[in-house]
Amino acid sequence: MTPAELLIDAFDRIHESATAVLDDLTDEQLVARPADEANTVAWLVWHLTRVQDLDLASTSGREQVWTSDGYDDRFGLPFGADDHGYGHSPEQVGQVRVGGELLGSYLDAVHQATTAWLSGLTAEDLDDVVDTSYDPPVTLGVRLVSVLDDDAQHVGQAAYVRGLVTR
Repeated sequence: MTPAELLIDAFDRIHESATAVLDDLTDEQLVARPADEANTVAWLVWHLTRVQDLDLASTSGREQVWTSDGYDDRFGLPFGADDHGYGHSPEQVGQVRVGGELLGSYLDAVHQATTAWLSGLTAEDLDDVVDTSYDPPVTLGVRLVSVLDDDAQHVGQAAYVRGLVTR
């Protein structure tokens, strides 16, 4: 198995899990909160997809799917084009009100862009420094693991919230 195949498998698992979380949820369930300031399924899936889209766009040199495919306009959120939810207040979390079909479409488009780009990576590419603002500088391999870790945590949270709101 090549590093690219391993990474694609990991991102496939995130995509499959997030798709399963969205499956058959109503618009009301997508934005339901188990507590007043809790994250919603819609926000969690939007956030994990935005993190993946924005981070991989910046490391691959491509435009993010969010803007290139017009999802920023279709979602109609009051956030900037580079906003991915980090540090959002409970009020901002509540502003992510979107149907499952549109959210799933964005998730699919980002996954497709991710796997297409990953398929061309070599083992040597993983050692490329992509961010010098940290000490030590961040390599592509470390960045990809970071995105996977963040996505895995949030898809798990979304699955948990799904279980609470579908009871």
